[in-house]
Amino acid sequence: MRNAGLGSWTERRLLISPDRDAIWFEGTTTSHAGFAERVRRTAAALAGLGVVRGDRVAWTGGNHPSALETLYACGQLGAIWVPVNARLAAPEAEYVLRHAGASVVVHGRDHGGLADALRDRLPTVRHWLAAEPPTEGGADSADYEQLLAAADPEPRDEPVALEDPCLIMYTSGTTGRPKGAVLTHGNMTWNAVNQLLGFDFAQDERTLALAPLFHIGGLNGTVNPSLLRGGCAVIVRRFDPVDTLRVIEEQRVNSFFAVPTMLDAMAREPDFLTRDLSALRTIGAAGAPLPLPTLHTWLERGVTMQQAYGMTEASPGATVLDSADAVRKVGSAGKPVFFTDVRVLRPDGSRADVDEVGEIVIQGPNIMAGYWDEPEQTAAVLQDGWYRSGDAGSVDAEGFLYVRDRYKDMIISGGENIYPAEVESALLELDGVQEAAVIGVPDEKWGEVGLAVLVVAPGAERDADAVRTALRERLAGFKVPRLVEFADQLPKTATGKIRKPDLRAHYLPTEETTA
Repeated sequence: MRNAGLGSWTERRLLISPDRDAIWFEGTTTSHAGFAERVRRTAAALAGLGVVRGDRVAWTGGNHPSALETLYACGQLGAIWVPVNARLAAPEAEYVLRHAGASVVVHGRDHGGLADALRDRLPTVRHWLAAEPPTEGGADSADYEQLLAAADPEPRDEPVALEDPCLIMYTSGTTGRPKGAVLTHGNMTWNAVNQLLGFDFAQDERTLALAPLFHIGGLNGTVNPSLLRGGCAVIVRRFDPVDTLRVIEEQRVNSFFAVPTMLDAMAREPDFLTRDLSALRTIGAAGAPLPLPTLHTWLERGVTMQQAYGMTEASPGATVLDSADAVRKVGSAGKPVFFTDVRVLRPDGSRADVDEVGEIVIQGPNIMAGYWDEPEQTAAVLQDGWYRSGDAGSVDAEGFLYVRDRYKDMIISGGENIYPAEVESALLELDGVQEAAVIGVPDEKWGEVGLAVLVVAPGAERDADAVRTALRERLAGFKVPRLVEFADQLPKTATGKIRKPDLRAHYLPTEETTA
């Protein structure tokens, strides 16, 4: 077997553990042998549609086994997988598909209408496939299951090197047009190795595919590493706190990746304390700082919480907070994963001192090859072998990384630097505050001041002065937001990250923002 990349993972695992569970989805379990056969059939079906080495095959939809089948099948063909955010509006999805040059699109049951809307606008997409019968529209999409049933399940072994592109994953686009991070087969492999070393996956791991598979944390946080280890991906179509707790209990889930908003939503369910979570060992949390109350809620259920830091461009793992330090170093993103280096630099490129805030830069075999068809954007972030994250952070005397905020989100008020993430963490410790976002707004005297937008629990008092008074006991006066607003909900991306450009557009309607 010459294939050094992702496409060969299923074949090797078939030889090692054919009878173990590989996929569980809505009551159906597929073994590693069965999954490997479906991947081979998918590869044959795509080849029959004219997909060859280097072609881009897109996939969009709620979490579904076809996402993983098409990913691994592309690896066997030397093709490139392009996951598309299922929440994108038609013009946004059109941009991604056009920019990537996709020739085939596989879509979920809720995206038949999207296929109909874009079919005539994207003549370069030769084939639209429906992974399931669409709920509406999509009548002209070919039936994915029929294609697989008619396909030859013989193994394919297109030579793939570690430096060859495996997938193009578009960033969430919270600022400007989304950029397509090109992740190689080597990036995917080394990230899996880092995750296996950092999260201690078992050979019979049952991990929950909870976060969207079209985002890097959902795909590579625990799902791909568990499959490589010989475990099972328990797939839920989309996040629902009640249903997710039920699946964790019934499927004896051992691990999963989630963003803090998901963890908080589950912890607020009335039956959270009575659900049997005895099989659940580890949760990897990333995408936003993990509030202390949420951390303790899960720790009290006997679950190890491992805060992690990463991004699409790092496949995504950069650092992880070991379970032994989860409470002692709460608020930290931990230390670099095994085969990755992380530093904090001053603007002149020199290393920052202990506790000095600077830009976080990352180096390792998990760092992307660059942005698809964006050489200038690539050159701006990949310098001397290091990826410039654009995040502000510091390292303490023991080498633990603390992510302060995005540099672009930093507020400069009267010459003082204010990091919204720090203020948001303090806000989330206040009674009744469920969600918090802080942005900078212009001020004639101070240049900028903080504006906090809060979602509070039903029945909680909406008292801005009380919030500011409580914060003064936790933060320096200059960090306390001058303005406090209340909202019923905050705008979020598919992974639960708060969309601050949307908040700026709402509270600063004259400011130009882009999706």
